[in-house]
Amino acid sequence: MESGRPVWSPTPTEPAALPPLPAGFAEQPRGYTPPPWSSAPTSPGHRLAPTPPPAGTVPGRRRTSGRTAAAVLAFVVVAVGAGAGVWYLGGDHGSKGSGAGAVPSVSVSANSSASTASTASSSPSSPEATPTPTSSAASVPSGYRVAHDPVGYTLDVPQGWTRRQKQGEKAPVVYYDSPSDGRQLQIFALSEATPAESLDLAENDPGYGYAKQPGYRAEDRASGDTWAELSYRYDDTDRGARQVIDHRFRAADGTLYAIRSSGPESLAAGLVRGPSTIAVESFCPTDAACS
Repeated sequence: MESGRPVWSPTPTEPAALPPLPAGFAEQPRGYTPPPWSSAPTSPGHRLAPTPPPAGTVPGRRRTSGRTAAAVLAFVVVAVGAGAGVWYLGGDHGSKGSGAGAVPSVSVSANSSASTASTASSSPSSPEATPTPTSSAASVPSGYRVAHDPVGYTLDVPQGWTRRQKQGEKAPVVYYDSPSDGRQLQIFALSEATPAESLDLAENDPGYGYAKQPGYRAEDRASGDTWAELSYRYDDTDRGARQVIDHRFRAADGTLYAIRSSGPESLAAGLVRGPSTIAVESFCPTDAACS
């Protein structure tokens, strides 16, 4: 055995020489196959140098043929024309500052013009376009007006009737007089405990009760929890035969009031009843909450 070599080690031999490669053929690593798009053989760990694009083209994009470019240009022209047409149809051609038939230059796209037209056509009208009458004006009957009386209440009275005031024994007495046919409204506060008590005293008091008047005759009586009413006729020494509706009630602030409606007996009963009913229904003391 040779010095330093194990007994089981084979005798070294020189590798057999490989046949030479064909001319022009670069040596490739074993097991490596170039990709089909590669223009030249590469070795692992090396990048291919990018192939420069043809002159006149944009990197990363394919060249567009002249026919395709013409089609795209035609579509843009049509889209712009369509947008201008929508603007013209929806615009205000008669506004000040623009000449007849003049269309200002605009920049639109097919999507933006369609969206603008859709928004304009679907916008609801403003609720403030139609004025709404106030509740007080809407509730006043035809031929009447709201009287804000300085004594301290409001009520509806016939239009054209004139106001006057006198001081009664316990409270001011307000009159609204018709200038044409002798009708009258008379309003004053009461001091009795209930409307029924006050009305009974007004009719039957031995000193000043209605029953003492000449020609007195009670026509009708009615009452409720917060009101009492008496209809009667009598002969006035100055104005002749009269018909009267005396309605006494508790107002919204708790105060008792009387509203007396009167007129010539020759008039239809409805001409005296109407002003009484409307005055009672609309009566409201100042600062009171009335329904």
